[in-house]
Amino acid sequence: MNTIQKTYSTGAVSKIVGIHPNTVRLYEDLGLITKPIRKENGYRIFTDLHISQFQLARRAFQIEVMQNGLRKKAVDIVKTTALCDFDKALKLTREYILKTEKEIENADEAISIVQGIMAKVSVQNIRILNRNEVSRYLGITIDALHNWEMNGLLKIKRKKNGYRFYMDEDIRKLKIIRTLRCANYSLSSILRMMNALEKDSSADIEKLLNTPSKDDEIISACDKLVVSLRSAQNNALTIEDILLKMKKEYSNPPL
Repeated sequence: MNTIQKTYSTGAVSKIVGIHPNTVRLYEDLGLITKPIRKENGYRIFTDLHISQFQLARRAFQIEVMQNGLRKKAVDIVKTTALCDFDKALKLTREYILKTEKEIENADEAISIVQGIMAKVSVQNIRILNRNEVSRYLGITIDALHNWEMNGLLKIKRKKNGYRFYMDEDIRKLKIIRTLRCANYSLSSILRMMNALEKDSSADIEKLLNTPSKDDEIISACDKLVVSLRSAQNNALTIEDILLKMKKEYSNPPL
């Protein structure tokens, strides 16, 4: 049954969705909504379909989760919805939900591994390795070792000739850093954890990693990794509901 479509101006969409009129036009330019038809005077005509697309896009971009292609997946969901391919958009959304679940598992596993490493507090410092040996032993590039040192994650001793040498305590710290970086924790969150554990080895590792301090000058998107992933996952579940409603109402959208 055909029903009379409500129509909206750019200004009306701006107020309903809560974005600047320029952002409304930007979404069109970026292909994040279905291209609206125009009046003879060039003014855009938006419908309820566009309102739903704007709301879906706003939800998709609410949480900045950059790692392992999640941001790109969110963009793909929005652009596919703009093409009114709701089945494909639903498929992409469900893949996104599964991906966030896997990333949460990876982050939680990293914390468990770190807790296991931290439990082995007895370090005898028998082994002494140079940078190349450490790189080969841990499977870490020289550039990564240099980057972590430059960012203050560990302080490496030097011989009289200036060459760095790594002891067992350094190896243990590098294993922790490597594990957490593989789970996409940011350098700043790892540094915060390492500094806190230096003062109190019984501190809550998960809380340290996922709760940035107010004193942090730069807060990366990964500083609240688990919190962000769970928020993104909840948003994706909401997007799934929006898509199901859109599929029902707009599978054959009016031109």
